[in-house]
Amino acid sequence: MQLIVVTGLSGSGKSIALKQLEDSGFYCIDNLPGTFLEEIIIHLKKIGRHRIAVSLDSRSDLAMDDLQACLADLAEKGVDIRVLCLTASNDSLIQRYSESRRQHPLSQKPDAEPETLVEAIEKERELLAPFLPYSHLIDTTGLLPNTLRYWVRKFADAKEDSLILTFESFGFKRGLPLASDLVFDVRCLPNPYWEENLRAFTGRDKPIIDYLEKFSEVQSMVDDIDNFVTKWLPKYRAQNRHYLTVSIGCTGGQHRSVYIAETLARRFKERYEGIVLRHRTLDALSSSKK
Repeated sequence: MQLIVVTGLSGSGKSIALKQLEDSGFYCIDNLPGTFLEEIIIHLKKIGRHRIAVSLDSRSDLAMDDLQACLADLAEKGVDIRVLCLTASNDSLIQRYSESRRQHPLSQKPDAEPETLVEAIEKERELLAPFLPYSHLIDTTGLLPNTLRYWVRKFADAKEDSLILTFESFGFKRGLPLASDLVFDVRCLPNPYWEENLRAFTGRDKPIIDYLEKFSEVQSMVDDIDNFVTKWLPKYRAQNRHYLTVSIGCTGGQHRSVYIAETLARRFKERYEGIVLRHRTLDALSSSKK
């Protein structure tokens, strides 16, 4: 079982770190009261949760001595424990609080005296200082969110985030799919619709496939879209995208776009996991007949 304890200064990026861990397959708990830590972890282990991330900070009311004893007990029970501590400069934290207009957690406690934001930040630094010798420290001052996500994923030895790549055919005469991220117009290609003996078929049928594969420009279009998506897919994934929809459009959405979407989906399934294939027009026609 793996347990990652995320701690650090309020406003330093703990929410981003926790969301990244959740996207990486961890069961995440935010702002857990420290006294319940061992009890919760043991329970989650019993029900089959093996990757847990817990956020503990100045709101958790757990003394350092108690935390050390708790983590030692869990380690003896075979739990792989890692502590991640996030920090940032005062100027950076003040700017973030100014932009979010949120109140510092230490100012919200019932026994808290009125304090300036700087005083609350310094007080929290003192409370978290004992964590530092036992933590992997990340300074988020000036750090882009995507860089923090990448560092957190590396720290957790997590796999690269999966991305669902969808190929969707559609007909322009029925409008552009709203979920499209990339749109390719293939209406410039030879149209089987004008061959009366082919009109009743779709891009999934052999007569249409044989017809379109006779034209070199059709294969060039498929190759160009394949190369474009292959080249830029890592960049989309690096931006923490989890879904990318590539829409292929022709006039009616039944012949050319269907054939190209089918061909691309088949190619990409040989190289990537998480490929989805949809036919907007054909699926709508099929559902209306049921």
